[in-house]
This record gives sequence, C-alpha cells and structure tokens, in this order.
Amino acid sequence: MQRPHPKKEIEAALAYAEAQGWRVEPKKGNGHAWGRMLCPYNDADCRCGEFCITSIWSTPRCSVNHAKALKRVVDHCAIAQWIGGSARSKSSKT
Repeated sequence: MQRPHPKKEIEAALAYAEAQGWRVEPKKGNGHAWGRMLCPYNDADCRCGEFCITSIWSTPRCSVNHAKALKRVVDHCAIAQWIGGSARSKSSKT
C-alpha cells in the first residue's frame, strides 16, 4: 500500500492516473518531490519520452493547479490517444 498524498486534490489526480494504467511511485523520505508517475507505454515516440515520467510535488504552491497538470499529462499521452483514436476509427467503420 502506498502512502497517500497529503493534498486531497493531488491524491484524486493520482487515483485517476492509476485508473488509466499509470504507475505511481512515492519516494522514500522527504524532499521537494513526493514521488513520480510513470506512463504505462514508456515509448520513445511518445513526445520523445519527455512526459513518460512526471514528478509529483509534495507541497505545490497551488494543489488544485498541480492536480490539473497531472491529469493533463495523463490525458495528453500521445500513445494512449493514438490507441484510443485507432480503436474509435475501427468501431465507427462497422
């Protein structure tokens, strides 16, 4: 069981990411970063791997904005969009 994030908005964003298949790894100890999120696809073609790992801040200035940013990274995963788009185009042809 992973330790929960102290900010409820960020914890909700992490639950959303895990539901989409992302792996959430809390860091051991304390520091600026609470942990990181890792894309389930981790593909080099996905924005050159730039967003395949995202830091989760432990004490962001605005937890609501940080939670929105984490959800945005999950929602804009290029590989997930490509897989979802190809599945939609196949289902619309039948």
